Amino acid sequence: MSRSVSFLVRSEADLKVDEKSLQQWVVGFCIIRFDLEQGQLIEECYPAGCLTHNEELEVAFSSFPDSVSQNHNRSSIHDCIFFFRVRRQGNPQVAHLPSSEIVEVNNAHASQMTASDKVLKQRSKIQTGANSRYLYGFVFNRQRHDERLKRGGEQKSVVILSHNPFSSVFRPLLQIMGPLYFDIGKKALNFIASYVSMWPVPVPGQLMELPIGNATLKVNLPPAHCMPLDCGVLFEELASPIAPFLPSSQSVPQGLFHDADLFGTFRGLLMQLWKLWELLLIGEPILIIAPTPPQCCEAVAGLVSLVAPLLCSIDFRPYFTIHDPDFAYLNSLQEGAAFPPMILGVTNLFFLKSLRRIPHVLSVGNPVMNAARLPFSARASTGRIPAGPEGLSLPNLSLNRFTPSNFLNAMKLRRDGPLCLMTEHKEAFWSSYAPITKPDTSILNRLIDAGMSPRVEESMSVVNNDILRRHFLELTTNFLAPFGPYYRPTTPSEGSSPYVDPPPLPTFNAEDFLTSLSARGPGKFLLKRMKSNWLDLYRRFLKGHNFLPWFQRKRAVAEQEQYRLWRQARMRADIQHFISRMSELEIVDTFNAIERHLLGELQSTTLEAGSDATSSKLREGLQAVFHVLPKDMQQLMLMNTERAALVRDDELPSKSTR
Repeated sequence: MSRSVSFLVRSEADLKVDEKSLQQWVVGFCIIRFDLEQGQLIEECYPAGCLTHNEELEVAFSSFPDSVSQNHNRSSIHDCIFFFRVRRQGNPQVAHLPSSEIVEVNNAHASQMTASDKVLKQRSKIQTGANSRYLYGFVFNRQRHDERLKRGGEQKSVVILSHNPFSSVFRPLLQIMGPLYFDIGKKALNFIASYVSMWPVPVPGQLMELPIGNATLKVNLPPAHCMPLDCGVLFEELASPIAPFLPSSQSVPQGLFHDADLFGTFRGLLMQLWKLWELLLIGEPILIIAPTPPQCCEAVAGLVSLVAPLLCSIDFRPYFTIHDPDFAYLNSLQEGAAFPPMILGVTNLFFLKSLRRIPHVLSVGNPVMNAARLPFSARASTGRIPAGPEGLSLPNLSLNRFTPSNFLNAMKLRRDGPLCLMTEHKEAFWSSYAPITKPDTSILNRLIDAGMSPRVEESMSVVNNDILRRHFLELTTNFLAPFGPYYRPTTPSEGSSPYVDPPPLPTFNAEDFLTSLSARGPGKFLLKRMKSNWLDLYRRFLKGHNFLPWFQRKRAVAEQEQYRLWRQARMRADIQHFISRMSELEIVDTFNAIERHLLGELQSTTLEAGSDATSSKLREGLQAVFHVLPKDMQQLMLMNTERAALVRDDELPSKSTR
């Protein structure tokens, strides 16, 4: 049974689309046709008006293989899937972020706020996908070569637009939606929209079952800690438990694009992965050039996934074209100007000249074994691409064993530079950066020769990806470990009052941190894998564009968790036990503290589980403390009408009635 048959079991009368629910997953769907005379034309856009005119143009230009790409396909029908990321209109152009010369993370205003006040303020700043700075487009492109058609063929793209980088969802959805559209036409948009609008709300970090026709997509969504807040992630989701340090199941994502095929994409450049990891860590700009959009997309996604569980805050474009509005700015950079921190995936060789000032250029992909020629259905459920029928064995892996010919080839590549790709595509990496992390040959030696069979190749690729991903997850986690004390929540010590404000998290000072780290070292794991100048990598990380957003989020989550732990402690506390050991001054301080916590619960804009019970418990404690105060002080406090209402013996109204 074909995929389309499973959708035809529902009559059109049954089709109902809840557009509000649909927006939780997608912005819209587009059908775009390439006309040889008029260019890219949007034939359908559902729901109508979901994009501005300029956004429609940008999406249309990003939804086709570049006309000046390195490969031209002449087969009768050629399908490929790729994705792009564009800036939403009305947002600033390429961000000119200053270097993070960090002295104090806590500013003066923030230091005057209590921990509870900070948490409540953070909650009030929840953003939604409507505020997203970026739009992700997942494309099913079909090229049909037919000499009977005008100019020998036609080209169309089916596009899913979303504020969320859920490649594990939208890639398999395209496998259904793309062929369905070419079977039944634009009715496919209504079919898909009706099913997607019935999906539950996306929950970051969870395994979700999403029905589509008579099939079900079982997908792991990336965790909240790696999702930009402008994707619509609730702050409370950021504070949800993070997966174990090294999960037993590698199907559990630790960052974005967990399904990217690291091994298949970089198998010719495996020795360079550690240098690339460092460049991603410190936020250096990288240009990735590949023969086809699917190959450059896979490379960009793979690099972003390489630094999990770090939040990747630099701009990344899986498929970048000269029509992107940001290109004009990048192309106008003057000699000596710093290139913005971006990862650009391109196929057009023109970028080698126009963006020649970008300091790191990576060339990936094999034009002979063209990943774009592989039907996406050949991927495993993990989203990995198997090799072509000719297979690739481990002798082809670039482990840089020294031979005179290898040495001469490397010298020639270095001398010729990236412009040598204008005449012949080669897998290579041009960068003057001197890495600090040493390639781990023990990891490379564990990678398995896939042999000649495509089926064996696919299963071995899964194993090899798990080996690589686990290693870099461990590498990143160990690198970030020294920052742990700065975002570690505390709990009330045994016998101490939980009503006082928790101690603030330690203030971070970059120079003090580096001095302390230099004295104690980064730990055995990193010392074995890094050169003696390992502290320079931390210094670059602190000045790069990934550190501050990641660190601020970790602090905010720690404050949220600390708020939760102390709130729970107050629920369990026996106020009479504490009162019996307090002086009169301590009793007054405790009254003021409980009153502040109670007002915070009542004024909170979010309805937390057990909030009414917490308010009642705090009010009982407030009344208990009030009754042991001296009479003259009680009379003084009752002069304040709001305070008097809190200590009256009648029932406190629940939040739901306020």
